[in-house]
Amino acid sequence: MRNTIINRRFKYTDVNATAILIIINVVVFILQNIFTQLPYILSMVPIYIRLKHWYWQFFTYMFSHVDFWHLFSNMLGLYIFGRIVERSVGSREFLLYYLLTGTLAGFASYFFYLYSGSLFTVVLGASGALYAIMLLFSVLFPNAVVYVFGIIPMRAPILVIIYFFIDFFGQFRADGTAHLVHLSGLLFGLLYIMIRMKINPLKQWGIMK
Repeated sequence: MRNTIINRRFKYTDVNATAILIIINVVVFILQNIFTQLPYILSMVPIYIRLKHWYWQFFTYMFSHVDFWHLFSNMLGLYIFGRIVERSVGSREFLLYYLLTGTLAGFASYFFYLYSGSLFTVVLGASGALYAIMLLFSVLFPNAVVYVFGIIPMRAPILVIIYFFIDFFGQFRADGTAHLVHLSGLLFGLLYIMIRMKINPLKQWGIMK
């Protein structure tokens, strides 16, 4: 099939964009602990987007975190999976994938909260984009083994599937976790992989021939 502008590949570069993203997240975290109103400006708050038109929140929410452990866990995951993915696909493809899936996950979550009446929900964190990165990692390296909690060996595709079901059922519980953002990150990551990269994850995982 002839390539179109949708799946035209970038020239390969490797500038360690993963480290740059981590640094940006850390700097934002420091700043929001100095300027206490900053989390409400950067996080995605549906009522602010609806009434104040703070549309940048669709993008900036993924650089804001609620506390140190939230930041640490997301940045650790980004470091572990992101750097390997970036070296594989190149920095430009990696950045496009990360930022686009994260932003689209923000859009999807906004419309869900808007129409469910949860306008005062505060959504923040890099988890949506990180879930997309984990999915791409599992597609590029389907036989890779990830040690959950550092001790439990698990193939990357199995880990992604488990996370999917945890968040799918978690969506029906009010536990303060943005499960919908995680699920949206997986969904838009899947669409990106299939449409732009023209890869069938099920074939990569060995589920479909």
